[in-house]
Amino acid sequence: MNKIIKTSAVLYSFFERATSHLQSPLLLAVRLYWGWQFFQTGLGKLTNIPKIVDFFTSLGIPFPAFNAYLVGSLECVGGALLFLGLGSRLIALPLTFNMLVAYITADREALFSVFSEPGKFYGADPYTFLFASLLILIFGPGTLSLDTVIGYLYKRKTGSVASGEEVFGVSADSGARSELSAESFWDSKA
Repeated sequence: MNKIIKTSAVLYSFFERATSHLQSPLLLAVRLYWGWQFFQTGLGKLTNIPKIVDFFTSLGIPFPAFNAYLVGSLECVGGALLFLGLGSRLIALPLTFNMLVAYITADREALFSVFSEPGKFYGADPYTFLFASLLILIFGPGTLSLDTVIGYLYKRKTGSVASGEEVFGVSADSGARSELSAESFWDSKA
């Protein structure tokens, strides 16, 4: 019985290590795809401000012209930052809030049917944008991002890279490529 448990533990440990290497590529794919989608929708709003103002007015959003420019700019700039992986967690917070407001104002029925009719909730337009924003907000941009590069350069410049420590998947001693285990700039421990 002990041999079965030990073998299971070893196999699970191998599986966990193997799948953890997929985290950064997944976060990269989410950032690239949804960053681009945010950028496009924001740019679309900015190039069609009169339509967006009319839509916001019909929803009863206060200061519709101001909010049209604000939302369009947030989505456009925020999408570009997500795409690059620059300040990802910082920009994911207002993007998440933006998508919650979109649910409350434009898809209120879908929001309130989250438990009674979940298909209506996750079929609403803001759902995938909200999900992507939350994913980056909670898990960060991954190691394949400018946040990580900046964190690595900052640690290198300040000399806070300890001997043997890995940053951006590179050992401070040898410079050799190794397991991706770095934390992004925004996740670094003080």
